[in-house]
Amino acid sequence: MKLAFISIFLLKDQFAVSAIDCGPSSVDFIVQKGDALLAAIEDDVRADLAKVNIKVVTRFLEKADFNSNMTSGNFNLCFSETWGPPYDPHSYASSWKSPDEAHFAALKGMQAPMTQDKFTADISNVMLEEDIQSRQQKWKGILMALHEQAIDLPFSGKRIPTVLRARLTGYLPGQQQFDYPVHSVQVLSGSKTITVAPGAQTGLFSTVGRLDPHTYRPNEFFANNWVYEGLVSYGADGVIEPSLAASWTVTDKVSGGQEYTFMLRQGVKFHDGSDWNCAVAKLNFDHVLAKPLTTGDWHGWYDLPKQIETWSCAETYKFVLTTKGKYYPLLQELTYIRPLRMLSPAMFASGISTDPKTHNSCHKGWGNITGLGQTITCAGIKGVAGTGPFRYMETLPSGDVKFDRNAAHWRSAPQVETIILKKYADHAAVMAALLDGSLDAVMGGGVLEPVDLRTIQTKHASEFQVFLGPPVMNRIIIMNAAKGPTNDLTLRKVIMHAVNKAAIIDKELYGFAEPVDSLFPKNAPYCDVDLTPRWDYDIEKAKLLRCPAVAAGIDSGKAADASGIDVGIVIGIIVALLFVFMLAAVGVYKHGEKQGALHQKLVQSSSSADDQTNQKEEQDKGDVLGKPVAATEETVQV
Repeated sequence: MKLAFISIFLLKDQFAVSAIDCGPSSVDFIVQKGDALLAAIEDDVRADLAKVNIKVVTRFLEKADFNSNMTSGNFNLCFSETWGPPYDPHSYASSWKSPDEAHFAALKGMQAPMTQDKFTADISNVMLEEDIQSRQQKWKGILMALHEQAIDLPFSGKRIPTVLRARLTGYLPGQQQFDYPVHSVQVLSGSKTITVAPGAQTGLFSTVGRLDPHTYRPNEFFANNWVYEGLVSYGADGVIEPSLAASWTVTDKVSGGQEYTFMLRQGVKFHDGSDWNCAVAKLNFDHVLAKPLTTGDWHGWYDLPKQIETWSCAETYKFVLTTKGKYYPLLQELTYIRPLRMLSPAMFASGISTDPKTHNSCHKGWGNITGLGQTITCAGIKGVAGTGPFRYMETLPSGDVKFDRNAAHWRSAPQVETIILKKYADHAAVMAALLDGSLDAVMGGGVLEPVDLRTIQTKHASEFQVFLGPPVMNRIIIMNAAKGPTNDLTLRKVIMHAVNKAAIIDKELYGFAEPVDSLFPKNAPYCDVDLTPRWDYDIEKAKLLRCPAVAAGIDSGKAADASGIDVGIVIGIIVALLFVFMLAAVGVYKHGEKQGALHQKLVQSSSSADDQTNQKEEQDKGDVLGKPVAATEETVQV
């Protein structure tokens, strides 16, 4: 009986806790205004979470307000994306140490033993791991730790679409998000001037910005990538390929760092006719790596500026870098589209002799910058001239932008002679331009609606080719572990399992993506790791985590708690035990009643015999003593 009462008591506590957990929760979802696709996805996520009694309150914010709320941690949910190659996983993870990223705020709620400080220290340490196998294990530990905290809801893999009119061929998808290699396009017929609607950072193209290689927005990645080149480039499958450096060697230093010796490509000219050589390479490094610019507020969002120790020219075409430690991503980070692409020396404020302290190439609007014991003055650049396959020509009154091919490019001259970037008011205008023949190509995401891509594939296949590049990055929803109610790990797991990613992708993306269950694409370096539990759609598990008692009542046959124990079976066992103990109690009672009656009969029989004996003895005793026995004497029974 005691075990039965303990079981009842434990079950009572289970139902009492579940009743508390089952109450409604409200989460704050911030979404950048103007992104129709994200708005559509948000609507579906809101409907899914309502099924587990979670109310989503969405705020559609202008970009400035969105960034302010994101960086201050004033959100429960927000959309984000990994950066894709060549940035994933190391640079994206390194950015979490900076307060201008959503992860910085969200990770503050990480639960011990993996706190935010330990987590970011592990990220810094893995960058200096020289042994490849040890590096793989350390990355696995980092990814597992983040996965267990359930902060990132992996949503879909992002593939970069391209639509080409049938008169064009030979296009090869780029190796990163804003890499549109027009130099590979062949013109089968018609004009060698092509019109392109490119995917921009804002979705639809608006402007190429300043076309400044050493700073950031509003410069567009794809345009800078056409105009400027670096020492090395990022090739298929992550292979680092020669660019303005024809070859390189790496040697270990006694001090613990490394020395990189780059043999620069000879005979290369900038668009303005200036020569490329080691003095120009050093000039660009002098300006980008000026001390105040290596801090987190400027170029310190990735670790290369902090890891490079010295740079110098050994010969006219021999450029030497040294590092503080054995920093494995250095070559990969030298492939980035910004900020270390090479600008013509003639475009610096005072040419090849420009002082990086008094007339730095950083945007003039940045003003004076002080840091690490030094102050610099930003003077900007005088014009646009790189060594890339296309030259910037002009921005037309309509907002369209013209680029001409670099006929003297060191690799080979592109067949396309002129690119006209077209500016459209909305997605419908882009679709109309494709259909009326005035637009030759769409390159990149956010330009056409997914339904329009599907229409082109199914109804206009003879007029266009549609390419989808490999999954290069993952779309995610960040859950803020430092703000209630998503500071509760169980609630974050509920959200993970409640969102039906596959159904939303089919509905809103028309199959131009696929569900993912990890933060980074599996093809990113060190990211092909099986992480458990899988963050897959499982509404029954979501309901059970959200409200165990109710879930068990609704479907005890399928209910299972987070540890895998079937609650229905547990309840069944307890009920069976109660029934057994009740039967046992009744049996014991009946047996006791029967035994008690028999005992009573024996006692009564014994008592009657004893009375008769005692009366006889007393009578005999009275006769002997001559005294009668008193009739009123009490008999005490024990």
